[in-house]
Amino acid sequence: MVTGSPDIVPDSERRGVIGALTPRLRPYASLIRLDRPIGSWLLYWPCAWSVALAGVGGRWDLFLWLALGAFAMRSAGCVYNDIVDRDLDVQVERTRLRPLASRRVSLASAWLLIGLLCLIGLIVLLQLKWIAALIALLSLIPVAAYPFMKRITWWPQAWLGIVFSWGALVGWPAVTGRLALAPLLLWLGSIAWVIGYDTLYAIQDKEDDALVGVKSSARRLGNHAPLGVAIFYGLALVLWAAAIWNVRPDWIALVTLVPAAVHLAGQALRADPGDGDLALALFRSNRSCGLLVGLGMLVVGLSAR
Repeated sequence: MVTGSPDIVPDSERRGVIGALTPRLRPYASLIRLDRPIGSWLLYWPCAWSVALAGVGGRWDLFLWLALGAFAMRSAGCVYNDIVDRDLDVQVERTRLRPLASRRVSLASAWLLIGLLCLIGLIVLLQLKWIAALIALLSLIPVAAYPFMKRITWWPQAWLGIVFSWGALVGWPAVTGRLALAPLLLWLGSIAWVIGYDTLYAIQDKEDDALVGVKSSARRLGNHAPLGVAIFYGLALVLWAAAIWNVRPDWIALVTLVPAAVHLAGQALRADPGDGDLALALFRSNRSCGLLVGLGMLVVGLSAR
C-alpha cells in the first residue's frame, strides 16, 4: 500500500525508467533502486568472475541466471536496508525522500516486496548445484547484519565487502560442484575491491553521516581516503593475481589483470576526499572495472582447461 503525500517525491521518480511507470508503481521501483542498476552490476561481477575462472564448464547459462539472482537479491537488500534505516534516512538530505522514510510505502508492503524478490532468488537457486545453492543461502546471515554495521564499526565497508563479494564463493562450485582455494582468493580480493569503491561512495555522505552519528571508512580516513582506496585496490589486485596463479601458474596469465589495474589506479589518482560528485562518478566506473576483470578471468579459465 502506498501512503503519505504523492507530491513529496524525489526528482528521480519524475523521469527516466521510473518516471515512465504509473504513479502507483513508482515508489516501489524507487525502493528497489530500479533507476540505479550499478548495485546489481557490482553484486553480479564476483559471481561472473568465479564462473569464468572455473572455466564455465559448458554452463554459459549461469551468467544469465546469476545476473537475475544479483538483481533480485540486490533489490531485496535495498528494501531491507531501507526498512532498518527508515528513521535515519529521514535525517539525511540525500535519503529523506526514500519511499519508507517519507512514508509513501507501508512497512507491510515493503516486507511483501522482499518476499516476492526472494521467490525470484529461489528460482535461481534451483538452477545451481546443491553446494553452490547452500553457499548462496548462507549469504543471508551477513546480509541481515549489514545495515547495523555502520552503527557499530568505522568499517561497515568491510562487511559490505563480505556481502557483495559472496558470489565469488558461489560461481565456482556452481560449475565444478566443489569449493577450492581459487574462489576463496577471488572472494578476498573482491572484499578489498568493495572496501575501496564503497569508501569512494561514502565520501558524498560524510557531512550527513557525521550529523546523525553514522560511521564509515571515508570519515575514518578523512583526507587520506584516496590513499586508503589505493591500498585496498592494490590488495585486491594481488589477491586476484593469486587466484589466477592458482588456476594457471604462468606469468603471462597475470597480464590479463593489467587493464583493470590501470583502471583502478586512475580511480585512486583522481579521487578527491572533498569532491562528492567526482567520488560518485568514480564509484560508478567500477561497473567497467568489473567487466575488465571478468574478461581476464574468462581468458584464464578457458585457457587453463
